[in-house]
Amino acid sequence: MFALIGTLVDAEKVLKNHAVLVDGTEVINVIPRDKLGEYEVDEIYGGDGYLVLPGLINTHTHVAMAKLRGLGEDLPIERWLKEVIWPTELNWTSEEIRRWALLGMAEALANGSTTINDHYFFADEIARAARELGIRAFIGQTVMDLVDFPIAEPEKGFKFFKHWEGKDELVKPTLAPHATNTVSLELMREIGAFARERNALLHVHLSQSREEVRAVKERYGLAPVEYLAEAGVLHENLIGVHGIYLSEEEVQLYSRSGATLVHCSLSMAKLEARIAPIIELYEAGTNIALGNDSPNPVGVMDMFTEMRFAAVLNKVWRKRTDVASTREVFSWATVGGARALKLKAGLIKPGYLADLVLINARKPQFLPGENVYSHLVYSTRGSDVELVIVNGEVVYRNGVFTKLGKTLEELWEELRPSER
Repeated sequence: MFALIGTLVDAEKVLKNHAVLVDGTEVINVIPRDKLGEYEVDEIYGGDGYLVLPGLINTHTHVAMAKLRGLGEDLPIERWLKEVIWPTELNWTSEEIRRWALLGMAEALANGSTTINDHYFFADEIARAARELGIRAFIGQTVMDLVDFPIAEPEKGFKFFKHWEGKDELVKPTLAPHATNTVSLELMREIGAFARERNALLHVHLSQSREEVRAVKERYGLAPVEYLAEAGVLHENLIGVHGIYLSEEEVQLYSRSGATLVHCSLSMAKLEARIAPIIELYEAGTNIALGNDSPNPVGVMDMFTEMRFAAVLNKVWRKRTDVASTREVFSWATVGGARALKLKAGLIKPGYLADLVLINARKPQFLPGENVYSHLVYSTRGSDVELVIVNGEVVYRNGVFTKLGKTLEELWEELRPSER
């Protein structure tokens, strides 16, 4: 058994001078620090000036796109995809995917994400890299049938799911249809039927461009959310991503379904110069989660950066300063992701998964320390993360990925020479 000491912060509470006790894969108790002597503890982490957080849940990622960072700058999303990203991805090899996915996941983990929900090609390689690193990973093989894209053939998605189902404690397969305009209604129905049979999570891009909305309406006479309902996939196991062009009617339909909407404010602001109607969705009862999307276009796999942009951009977009409070945004990055992925995580409580992050807050930006949620959202950087625990195991400590025995700089060195 080990303990983390500091100020405990989750979406429900702030407890100063407390300890979190971990045994096995779960939190077994939360106690005042002065009671720690009553327990047999093998190791203690943290202390004065530290923050103990639930691990951040990065609910939409494409980690292998670390290799594409910086490509296609200042293009709208449809040109970015069709002129830059897709042509480049068609040249991927499985070995490249594994190496770059490992780097992307390592970056996310070092910046406080204990869980990712990834949507990409060569999913087997990403799953193997996740297992090597020790991150909790939900992974789906991207599929589509309305675009000629051999690495996204539908059967690959079903095959990946069947291969990884029940195989690993930390790596869980999902179903990952690409988007409402790249997957036919017939295929989406087939995916939906398979998902119901297996009680699987579905992870899909939704209403992320004007072209997507236009194409779905032209093809089926439906708005994207209506398309999902028609396909039988609009339910609590659906994780929709982006949703920036949802109409008022779609917001209401989506909120009634129990589905999650993943907010990636930075990537959409950059690629489409707008963000989703998150406040309307949230106020209507939709579960909101946050995701970094990918190293291209956001630049850095850091959920603290994502929280900061989500808080600010929602205020700007709605022209209201009383929305997207720091506590709400922190909840989206923890509890919202846990709900989406059906995890008993996102809070620091006995019986919850021991997915935890230790922040070294002995720095100027954390003073005076009276409004901890504000400091987390507006002052914290991923580089403030000192320790990351996944499933009760220390997987990152003081710059070293413990299962790999390597640092980010060493991973960078391994990739850089061969990619010149």
